[in-house]
Amino acid sequence: MKSTRVALAAFAAVGALTLAACSTAEPGAEETDTEAGEEMTDDGEDSGDEGGDSGDMETLRIGIKFDQPGLGFQDGGDYTGFDVDVALYVTEQLGYSADQIEFVEAPSAQRETMLQNGQVDMIFATYSITDERDEAVDFAGPYFVAGQDLLIRSEDAGTITGPEALDDLNLCSVSGSTSAQRVKDEYAAGANLIEQPGYSECIQFLTGGQVDAVTTDDIILAGLAAAEGSGSLQVVGAPFSEENYGVGLPEGSDLCEDINTAIQAMIDDGAWEAAVTANTDGTGYTPNADLNPPEMRGCAS
Repeated sequence: MKSTRVALAAFAAVGALTLAACSTAEPGAEETDTEAGEEMTDDGEDSGDEGGDSGDMETLRIGIKFDQPGLGFQDGGDYTGFDVDVALYVTEQLGYSADQIEFVEAPSAQRETMLQNGQVDMIFATYSITDERDEAVDFAGPYFVAGQDLLIRSEDAGTITGPEALDDLNLCSVSGSTSAQRVKDEYAAGANLIEQPGYSECIQFLTGGQVDAVTTDDIILAGLAAAEGSGSLQVVGAPFSEENYGVGLPEGSDLCEDINTAIQAMIDDGAWEAAVTANTDGTGYTPNADLNPPEMRGCAS
C-alpha cells in the first residue's frame, strides 16, 4: 500500500488536465472482428504482441485523476493517492497484478465518454454517483463517502468552524466549480468568491493570506493539505453535502458485484482505513464516521 506525501512543489502539476485517450475492450469481453489484431498505441502505431490478446486483458486501463494529491496524482512514472490504492487493491482481488495496470488520466468532464468509448475499463476518480450519470454508465461501490467542506489555516480553526462563518471573508475554489457559489447561496451571502484555475493556486492564496478558506470535497482538501506538508492547513471537519465516490464502469458491465466484494474485503481487513490515514496524514482529517466506511449499493441485474 502506497502512502503519499507529495511536496508543495508538486502543485505546479495540479490543475493541468490532459486526456490520454486509448481504446480498449471491457475486461473479459470478446474481441470483435474489426478490433482483432488492430489495437493501436497512442502514437498510432500497431501495438503488436505487447499485452497479448485483448480477450485475455493482460493490461487493464484504469481512469484516475492525475492532479489531485492524496487521491490520484501522477509524479513522473509514479501514481499515488487513495483512489490509486483502492484501484490497486480491487484489481488485485480481480486477478490483476500491479504491472498489468495502466493508469489513464480521466478529467471530470470526460469520464462518461471514456467509459462509453472503451478508452478505459473502469474509473476511480472521485466519481460521485448521481442519477444522471447512472443513466449513462454503471457504478460499483461506493468506496468512500465525501462531503463538501472547508480548508483553512490551522491558526483560524477556532474562528472558521463552518461555511456560515465566511461572511465578509474570501473563499477560493476553481473556476467553473459550483462549490464556492453553493456556500454563498446557502450559507454566507456576504462571502467574497475568488476563482482560480486550479487548487494549487487556491492553496497558494490560502497560505499567502489572500483568501481565508478553500472549498471542495473534504478528502480532496485533506489530500491538498497533506501535500502542502507543513501542518499549517487543516480541514474544518464539518461537511455539508454527501458525495458517494463510485467505481465507474461501462454500461452493462458484469464486474460490479466482484468489485463490491473486493471493496468490502478492503474495508474488512483494515487496508481501507490504512489507505485513508496514509493519504491524509498530518491534516487532522478523519472521514465522516456516520457515512464511512461506506455500505455497498446494489448492482443492476
